[in-house]
Parts: sequence; structure tokens; C-alpha cells
Amino acid sequence: MAAAPVASEAPSPAYARYVLGVLFVVYVFNFIDRQILSILLPSIKEDLQVSDTALGFLTGFAFAAFYTVAGLPIARMADTGTRRTIIAIGVAVWSVMTAAQGLSRVFWQLALARIGVGVGEAACSPPAHSLLADYFPPERRATALAVYASGIHFGVLFGLLAGGWINEFFGWRVAFFVVGLPGVLLAVLVRLTVREPDRGQSEPGVQVAEQPPAVKDVFAFLWQMSSFRHLALGSAFMAFAGYGLSTWTPTFLVRVHGMGTGEIGTWYGTITGVFGATGAFLGGWLTDRLSRSDARWYLWVPAIGAVFGIPFVLALLFWSDPHQGLLLSIPSTVMGAMWLGPVFSLTQTLAQVRMRAVASAILLFIINIIGLGLGPQVVGILNDVLQPRFGVDAVRWSLASVAVVMSLWAGFHYVWAARTLREDLRAKDA
Repeated sequence: MAAAPVASEAPSPAYARYVLGVLFVVYVFNFIDRQILSILLPSIKEDLQVSDTALGFLTGFAFAAFYTVAGLPIARMADTGTRRTIIAIGVAVWSVMTAAQGLSRVFWQLALARIGVGVGEAACSPPAHSLLADYFPPERRATALAVYASGIHFGVLFGLLAGGWINEFFGWRVAFFVVGLPGVLLAVLVRLTVREPDRGQSEPGVQVAEQPPAVKDVFAFLWQMSSFRHLALGSAFMAFAGYGLSTWTPTFLVRVHGMGTGEIGTWYGTITGVFGATGAFLGGWLTDRLSRSDARWYLWVPAIGAVFGIPFVLALLFWSDPHQGLLLSIPSTVMGAMWLGPVFSLTQTLAQVRMRAVASAILLFIINIIGLGLGPQVVGILNDVLQPRFGVDAVRWSLASVAVVMSLWAGFHYVWAARTLREDLRAKDA
């Protein structure tokens, strides 16, 4: 049964920007704590004496399986309860578990703490996407969600910088303590200063259901739309390439070029952070403008970024000078992030108001179980398989294979999704 259209007073633009700013910082911490592990892998491998396959499990499936499974019931809670509280609890949990990784003495302890980080971080994006959809109307939503998503890249920047230099001077365990514990204060800030908006307040006149549908009903609603199926798969394959590269590129630079973790954090972290965030914002900004004439730009922008970034990834991997290769990779860093704002925004627009957090969780489930769960793991397996033939160059060929195949595959799905998008947008409220 549908409730009356929402008629509450909209928040001021300044306060909406404040909420966006706070959630952006939350997402920065989310990715600091998630991705700092990548810069620490060589030291952890040496200290704990584990294989690349085991490290791929630690960075990929051990996190992704629990992150994605926990995300669905948490998102259901977000569609019925107070979203700011759910986010605040999640921040506190993942921050404590990040610090707990520094206490690990054997591999299984590190894996358990990593699982705890995944469960905590599952409480971040689905309720955050839903909140932002209520604070920003559809015509501004892609830019807002792109700003939020750029927290990924600033998180990687600070994680690699802090992790790289702290590891060199104090060891990998101290790095986990330093980046983890400040998140507890951020959790308090979220709970005390972010107001819970009325559902659907950014879209006056839209009918809001009294109760959200069940998770299985949301999945059935989304999956019957060809555009959603293909945008989800395209994004999963982009994440497969992206997580594979972001996890193993520091190891590539250590093994093949002999760079130190501090130097890698400075170079690779800065390029990934600054230009990845630029790409995320650019993708959302362009989409909000181009989609006014044709909604298919929500998918064409990600397709262009997926395909045209490939040559610049290969420059990073095969250029003889690592610093020149990193500079040549800047265009791929920009284009590889352009899908985030359009995809997150389009998912919120395709979903009905009372199913938005669950819709986001379903999208992230698909993206992360394939991309985060398999990307680092497959690269790690390929490293071990190719090592007898290629030696230290095995990681170069693993990364090149994954980047090319997955980026092309993603571009295909985005183009295919665009074919039915306009029909799906018309039908979704019918």
C-alpha cells in the first residue's frame, strides 16, 4: 500500500552539502582501512611466510564474502530504520577490527580480523546511498554520489601514503593501529550531527510505500530490468580489474622495479587518489549534464572510461622506467573511476524509494563478490601459476591479462545496458 506523497520541508543546500561532506569522509576512512593492506602485502608475506594465493584470499574473498552477505540484511534494516545510526555503528566496528589486525601473530588471526572489517564496512554504502538520494534530487544525484564515491580514491591515497611510510619506519602492525582507531571518533560525529531525512523528500510527489519490500522482491524487481542486469555485471568486471590492480600494483612495483613501500605510497598513492577522485567527479558531472538530452549517457560514460583506459594501464605495466610508467597511467586512473557516480546514481533512480538501500546492497553484492572477491584472488593465483615461467615478471603478466580482459568485458555490458535503459526507466513506476 502506498503512503501519501512526501511533503516535508527540504533541508537547506548548505546542510545537504554538509551531510555529503561527512559521508565522503566516512567513505575515505572506509577505503583507508580496506586498502591499506595492499601496501603491506610484501611485509606480511615475509613475516608470516604465506603464498600469493593466500594473500589473494586475504585481500579478496575473506573480505568480500562477509562484506556482501552482511550487506543485504543491514541494507534491509536501513530501509526500515535509522540510517545514520547504522552507518555510525558500522564505522566503529570496522575501525576497531582494522586496529585488531595489528595484533595478529599468525595468518588465521589476520584473516578473522579482516572478516570483521568486511562486516563493519557492509554498513556504509547502502544506507549512505539511500541518505544521499533523499538529500539530492535526480538531476544532481550523479554528481553527489560521484563526490561520495571519490572517497574511494582519497582513501587509497591516504592508506598507501600512511601505510607505506609507517611500514618502513615502524612495521606493518603499527600501520593498522594508526589508521584504524581514529574512526571511532568519526562514528560519534556521524551519530550526533547527521539528521535522518524523510524518505523521498528530494522528489516531491513521489509515492512512498509504508513498508519496504522484502530483499527477494527488490532483487526480482531490479533483475527483470535488462539495463540493471548489464550495468551490474559491467561494474563487477570494472571492479575485478580495479581491485586486482590496486591490490597487486604495489607488489609489482616492489618485485619488478625494487621500489620501497614509502616511495610507492607517495607515487602510486598520490596518482590513484588525486586522479581517481578527479575521474569519479568527472564521470558524475558529465553524466548529470549529458543525460538531460539522453539518459543512456549514464551507461555510455562508464563504457568510454572502461575501454579507452586500457592502453594507459599497459603503459604502467610495461614501461621500463617505473616513474614514467606511473605518470603515463594517469589517464587510465581518471577513466577507470568514471563509472562510479553514473552507476550508483542510476541504481537509485531505477529503484523505488523504499527499496533504495537494499537496491544499493544488491548492486554492491554483485560488484564485490565478483570484483573484490575474485579480482585480487585471481591475480594471486596467476602469480603463483606463472612464476615458474616468468619469475618476478609473473605479476606483470597477471595484471595485464586481468586488466585487458575485464575492462573490455565491462565496456560490452555497459553498451548493452544502454539499449533498454529508457524503456526500463519508463516502466519502473508503472
